[in-house]
Amino acid sequence: MIEVAQIQQLPCFHRGVIPAAYLDVMGHMNIRHYMGLFDDAAWDFFASFGMDDAYYQTTSGGAFALEQHIRYLAEVHVGETVAIHTRINGRTAKRIHFIHFMINETIGKLAATLEVIGSHADRDTRRTSPFPDEIARQIDQLAAKHNQMKWQPPLCGVMQP
Repeated sequence: MIEVAQIQQLPCFHRGVIPAAYLDVMGHMNIRHYMGLFDDAAWDFFASFGMDDAYYQTTSGGAFALEQHIRYLAEVHVGETVAIHTRINGRTAKRIHFIHFMINETIGKLAATLEVIGSHADRDTRRTSPFPDEIARQIDQLAAKHNQMKWQPPLCGVMQP
């Protein structure tokens, strides 16, 4: 298993303290809130390579989630702080393959991962479309940094960009 310190070398795209409203009858954070936190991180992750509010307001570009695989590894409780770090695994002209790592910073454990295949999209045609050159360049620069890490992400093995 990957060490938390290794994951923390990746950029953090979201951090939050878990409120009581996120609990379910089991006394831990309900699965719907894992997805919400991962989604919050995804918006900041996409903004990091140019797909930010200005991009969405000035172009017809957008993004679609195509496939996701989540792993729950450790419970998260009220009052604990989680941080989501993200690593790019690869991309094609239209798709990006990445994994979010949710670290429970309060107890120092990896709580969950979300592996994603996403795509650039043309919001006018509602179809996937190639990443614009500048965005593709920024994704590639970030991916190159991630590929220098000495550890492999725990991928499910069936998702391909």
